[in-house]
Amino acid sequence: METIDIIGGAPLGRAARPAAPDASESTRKKRRREGKGRPVDPAALAEVRALLGDAPRRRDLLIEHLHAIQDHYHAISAAHLNALAAEMRLAPAEVFEVATFYHHFDVVKEGEAAPPAVTVRVCDGLSCELAGAQNLLGLLRNGGYGDKVRVVTAPCVGRCDVAPIAVVNQNPLDHATVAAVDAALDAHAFTAPVAPYTTFAQYVAGGGYALLKACVAGERSADDVIAMLSDAGLRGLGGAGFPAGRKWNIVRAEPAPRMMAVNIDEGEPGTFKDRYYLERDPHRFLEGMLIAAWAVGVAEIYVYLRDEYAGVRAILTNELAALQANPPVPLPPIQLRRGAGAYICGEESAMIESIEGKKGMPRLRPPYVAQVGLFGRPTLEHNMETLFWVREIVERGAAWFASQGRNGRKGLRSFSVSGRVQKPGVHLAPAGITIRELIDEFAGGMQPGHTFYGYFPGGASGGILPASLGDIPLDFDTLTPYGCFIGSAAIIVLSEKDSARGAALNMLRFFREESCGQCTPCRVGTAKAVALMERDAWDEPLLNDLATVMTDASICGLGQAAANPFLSVYKYFPHEVG
Repeated sequence: METIDIIGGAPLGRAARPAAPDASESTRKKRRREGKGRPVDPAALAEVRALLGDAPRRRDLLIEHLHAIQDHYHAISAAHLNALAAEMRLAPAEVFEVATFYHHFDVVKEGEAAPPAVTVRVCDGLSCELAGAQNLLGLLRNGGYGDKVRVVTAPCVGRCDVAPIAVVNQNPLDHATVAAVDAALDAHAFTAPVAPYTTFAQYVAGGGYALLKACVAGERSADDVIAMLSDAGLRGLGGAGFPAGRKWNIVRAEPAPRMMAVNIDEGEPGTFKDRYYLERDPHRFLEGMLIAAWAVGVAEIYVYLRDEYAGVRAILTNELAALQANPPVPLPPIQLRRGAGAYICGEESAMIESIEGKKGMPRLRPPYVAQVGLFGRPTLEHNMETLFWVREIVERGAAWFASQGRNGRKGLRSFSVSGRVQKPGVHLAPAGITIRELIDEFAGGMQPGHTFYGYFPGGASGGILPASLGDIPLDFDTLTPYGCFIGSAAIIVLSEKDSARGAALNMLRFFREESCGQCTPCRVGTAKAVALMERDAWDEPLLNDLATVMTDASICGLGQAAANPFLSVYKYFPHEVG
């Protein structure tokens, strides 16, 4: 990946290309303004300028500006793309490659027809597939909408507990039906609804931000708070499980200025816990975020939210404004950044690339983001839920949190449970609980007529286990001997009416579509795996070879873990593949 020298503008380690002898500086500047020689449509330029208003034209705001065009025109025309490039002093090719990288930007090339203003997206994730999404998709595609409505599939949208899901523009319809979609279309209900939640005023009235005030006032030390998180055993709850206290110490030891990036991309199929908490108590997360920023000495905070969570975006926009209007303590700058539909941006370095306005491609490591992260600065990167627990742990004590586990494990886990259970949803349960206990005690048991058959313990990439291994404690590291992991605790429950083979194929299709394409083992490997798995008979030696290459040679966790579903089928459900 090429690194750009911010001062000189030339790639580091490569001589800057000299200007053509007959090109004056004024001519070169004019060419940059006009998009590297491409003519800029004056009308399109005026429209782009009107949309952007007084917003800065900084490079890191490219994705935000693309959203402004997409939201207003429901697509991005070649003329608007070229005009945006000229307005931001970027090459059109650079803007084009970013816009076409993300699913939620509809780039219309010259001579192509623009898509309809209304798009219905039907989630084809596994939980939605189990709930009849393919049937719903077929009915909608034959719904007689003509060219007024576009019906397409979408990867997991983070509402697995109310599957199947159809999203009408930005309005998600829970337990979607054709009638519900038609009603939303007739009513022009295209924005996400926002249910009641704990507002800034309500949070403060209940004692919110008192802990933050105490920290800033010197009543608590950063060392004491960090030690408390370590004693509690709090680990990163986005999937990697890195100890939170240790991460804070690592980043605070790096030179200032230090940055913070909060990952709320939550694109792992089966995961929806972050959305659940933010829709109910956003300031508990925000206070934890600010305590982390205080302890580490963070100069600026960036919150990266997946684009599918339009309702959460409205909540955070409103509540950040309320917080900044009446700050309990001096606040660092806080930027809310919007994803654009790319699962890969859940990987921390890909998220940072996206925040910087670029394609969300993972970086090669080292250096790690704690050393060289956002805008080249040391960066504290965290999942939303990890920060959500900070206030509770510090106020109630490390021993309280650590004592919650079962089977020798520590703490609480927010399990996103979906599939063939009677009560899907986010269930706060002791770390180390088994899947059988989770189903019986929290999820209301199996659905009538369904018998427990298997489960994904950690979303798409966590592998698949059979019911016979239903008594393994669910926590970090406990599943490793079985070739699986808990990740973000996304539990998808299968019954005897389901096929582990079919579930694995669903997940590999997801990985194929979501691979960023940067490295060959992942880009080619996921596509090849899908082609092999779609055959009547699986070629076990070839799939095993493919798994080895993908696991050993892929740059990031997507390719490294993509083989887990089909490897699990061979290991635990061999009767399904002969």
